[in-house]
Parts: sequence; structure tokens; C-alpha cells
Amino acid sequence: MTGRLVAVVGPSGAGKDTLMAAAREALRDDPRFVFLRRVITRPEDAGGEDHEAATGPGFDALQAAGALALWWDAHGLRYGLPRDVLEEALATGRVAVANLSRQVLPEAARRYPLRVLEITAPLELRAARLAARGRETVEDVARRLARQAPLPPGLFVETVVNDGPVAVGVDKVLAGLRAA
Repeated sequence: MTGRLVAVVGPSGAGKDTLMAAAREALRDDPRFVFLRRVITRPEDAGGEDHEAATGPGFDALQAAGALALWWDAHGLRYGLPRDVLEEALATGRVAVANLSRQVLPEAARRYPLRVLEITAPLELRAARLAARGRETVEDVARRLARQAPLPPGLFVETVVNDGPVAVGVDKVLAGLRAA
């Protein structure tokens, strides 16, 4: 494979979806970049990122058929990356960008050329962003904020601190993606 997978990771409320949507728009005419649309067991109209909705049995069927390159469970949902889109991008030398969970980074690194783009923000700012979403209870937000999964050792990681204007964060993300 001549391409590279850029795994975007970061804690809840860091602004990953906002920055990635803006980066996707900024790079839409650049054929080097492919932004992967995740399969999620969440209705399409539930808000948040653009994704392919799947039922639990539908997700199981995709997994069993080998249609998912990577998959994981988080926040009561199941997430996966479509194998065909990812592997075609890598085979043609492109940069495939995907929002991943830290828990699948070791597997991603074993299977694909990988760089990690970590987007983070101060705890207080993340708490305010999560509360503003209005999608979860106060207790659920507190649980999300309490989780601090470390990044696995040995990976190339670039960190973007998203604590200012969106445009500044987007510029940092674009620089990280273009360096991939």
C-alpha cells in the first residue's frame, strides 16, 4: 500500500467533528485526500457527523462479510470503517482520513501505514461543548469527561489543541493532514 491512514482521535468535546467537517470542505477538490464515512449503529438523523446508519444485525452482517476494515464499540454504539473505500484509497496512494477510537489504533497500525492526528481541548471547554450539544444527560457527560484513555506507545502522533477560533483549529488540522 502506498497511501496512508490518518486516524483522527481525541476526547469527547474536543471539536473533532467541527474541525474535520471544515477540513473535508477545504480539501474537497484535492484528490489526494479521502474522508471516510463511518458506519454507526445510530440513526442518520440523530445529529453529529455524516455517517452510514446501521442496525445491530446490519452491522453484524457487515462484520461477518468482511466489509469493515476496523470496528469498535463506544458510548453504547458500534462503529466501523468500510474496507473497500479505505483499501482502495491506500492502494492508489491517497491519504484516507477517519475518526477512530484509540482502542483500535494498535490494530490499525498493524494493518495499515498510519499517522495519528490527536485533537484535544482543555477539560472546561470540552465540558461546555458537550453540555451545549444537549444529546446526553449530565451524568453521561461526566462519564465521557472522566474517560482518559492513553494513546498506545510507538505511534507517530501529531497533536492539535483546539482551544481557539475554529479557523485556527482548522488550519492546524489542515497542516497535519498535508504533512501526512
